[in-house]
Parts: sequence; structure tokens; C-alpha cells
Amino acid sequence: MLRQRKSKRERREARDQALLRYTKQRQRNLLANPGCHDFIVVLDHMKAGFNVAKIFRSAEVFGANEVHLIDIGPFDPAAGKGGFKKVPAKFFSSFADSYSDLKARGYEVFMLKSGCESALISSRLPLKSAFVLGHEEWGHSFQQEDYPDIGCLSIPQFGEIESLNVSVAASVVMYEYVRQRQGGN
Repeated sequence: MLRQRKSKRERREARDQALLRYTKQRQRNLLANPGCHDFIVVLDHMKAGFNVAKIFRSAEVFGANEVHLIDIGPFDPAAGKGGFKKVPAKFFSSFADSYSDLKARGYEVFMLKSGCESALISSRLPLKSAFVLGHEEWGHSFQQEDYPDIGCLSIPQFGEIESLNVSVAASVVMYEYVRQRQGGN
């Protein structure tokens, strides 16, 4: 069965409803409490679409301390099932600002990137870990050599596809962090 394309008016109404949901949940986010774990997820210049809300959903499920949004505009929080209003969000205009905040609070920062020598599953994650996920197409907004103390982690992959979806990768790294804490490793 073919899906009928929405009219221009219907698309505008859907966009307006999504913006209304974003505005409402962003106000509620001001009251959000940090989760039970000390990790932070950093979303570096991602598309303001489906993945951002899904990452908030996983961040809430895994008890994230907070999520940093770097230069990400309004997004429809509906796919996150309320995660955006429950996990504290901090908004930054540049990665450098987020990085400075993290380092001042004693966080070790790791970028997730396919092809890194250190595999997530064989790395011991510190209590105060921050995980940077880049744009779905262009990757991270910064040059790794400009931040030599940022660790690089990859998720082992065995198929032919180049990488995981960014919201799936975020969930995997959050799960591994929690697994290491709960397992007593």
C-alpha cells in the first residue's frame, strides 16, 4: 500500500506541532534531575532530527548525568518518549565550550569513531566519562589532534556496513558504561 504524501499545509502543521512539543519539553527540562550515573553524552553538531530524541530516551533509560547539545536546533522530542524532559540538557554553541565545561568538572572525554584502535569492550571506562558522538554524515566538528587528551573508542563491527546508526552507537556505549559499573569491574 502506497503512503499518500502530505499536503504542504499538513507538513507545516506537523512541523508547528513538533516545535510546540520541543518548546514545552525544553521548559520542563529545566527541572530535570541528573541520572544515577556519572557519564555525559555529547551530541556534536548532529542533525536536529530523529536521532537526538532517541538518544535522550536511551540516556534516561541508562541514567545519564546529562546530555550536551552542541549547535543543535529544535527537534521533535516525540520519538524520545519523554526523555528530553527528564535528562538535563546543556546547550553549547561550540565543542570547545562543552569540552571546557567537561574538563573543569573532571571528566575524561572519549570520541566514538569507527576505526579507532581502542575497542569499547576492552577499555576500562572511568567513573566520570563523557562520550562525544558526531554528526551522522560528517563526524565530529573538531580535529582530534587539537584535543590530544580525548580518547578514541570504536564499537567492534563484523559486517560490511561502515558504521552503526548514531542513536544505536550511543545506546551501546551507555550500556557498556553501566555494565562495567553494575558488574563490579
